[in-house]
Amino acid sequence: MQKQKCSLSLYTRFLIANQNRCSSVELSKSVPNIPVAHDAIDRWRLSKSYNPLQLWQHTRYLVKKETGYLICDDSVLDKRYSRRNELVKKQYSGNEHGLVDGICLVNLLWTNGEEYVPVDYRIYRREDDGLTKNDHFKNMLDTAKRREFLPQYVLMDSWYSGLDNLKAIREKEWHFITMLKSNRLVNPSQDTTLAIQDLELADKQVRQVWLRGFGLVLVCALIDKDGDRTFIATSDLSLTEYGDFTNHFDHRWKIEEFHRGIKQTANIERCESIKATSQRTHIFSSFIAFVKLERERLKSGISWYEQKAMISRMATRYYLANA
Repeated sequence: MQKQKCSLSLYTRFLIANQNRCSSVELSKSVPNIPVAHDAIDRWRLSKSYNPLQLWQHTRYLVKKETGYLICDDSVLDKRYSRRNELVKKQYSGNEHGLVDGICLVNLLWTNGEEYVPVDYRIYRREDDGLTKNDHFKNMLDTAKRREFLPQYVLMDSWYSGLDNLKAIREKEWHFITMLKSNRLVNPSQDTTLAIQDLELADKQVRQVWLRGFGLVLVCALIDKDGDRTFIATSDLSLTEYGDFTNHFDHRWKIEEFHRGIKQTANIERCESIKATSQRTHIFSSFIAFVKLERERLKSGISWYEQKAMISRMATRYYLANA
């Protein structure tokens, strides 16, 4: 019997269509007409050397480099129930508020407020390459600069607000808006140094201070319904209106929506292979699958989740009509 070969196109479509298991056996059973042997799928995943830089070839036509926002954050692929895996290690998960077995990705997303375009990512595994999450962050910004991005702002949470990162953004002549930890030292005047949590900030006040080790920034506080404050800072000294300041920073939430979307619609967590190369191929393929969903969303207005539900609905209709 004639059999077809596995391909990136076939595998990414399978990731979008499949609702549960993403094993090579399941893909082999799902392919219509000319089948694909499950061991051929395993060999295909092991034979590929996809890397994050190749993602740009699939997303470059979706971005407008001279505008928009670059957003960085990391996300853990939950592997606590998987077998021994060459890429899995103990990772801190913000969702679980503790350590889980997983694979940590540091992601860079471009958005103009409407579009969700992953432009770069890194697999955080310091024992392999000696690089920290902050090293990956700076490397991705360097790559974005070479690609001639001119973002309105770089947005990130407090993990990525270290002095080296802030200075790296300034050296590129870009501006940032970032969260700051509450113990970050600022100078509201020449002879006063205090933690930002002790800074006098009225409701919706934007204040200029000297950020220790960096220079002048504007800061304000976001206050939640329980009265807890989150401090944010920007290097753009013209951003003096609280509403404008916080509205720009609100776009950081886009990367949280992206993380949820790629997990729920592109099955990025659900590769069962224990081999590092197979996992890397699967992760890259999931990014491409998400880009396909995003392209369709921009074209038709149909959400990523509804696109996936429509596929499931087609199978249900077929079963109901023919069972």
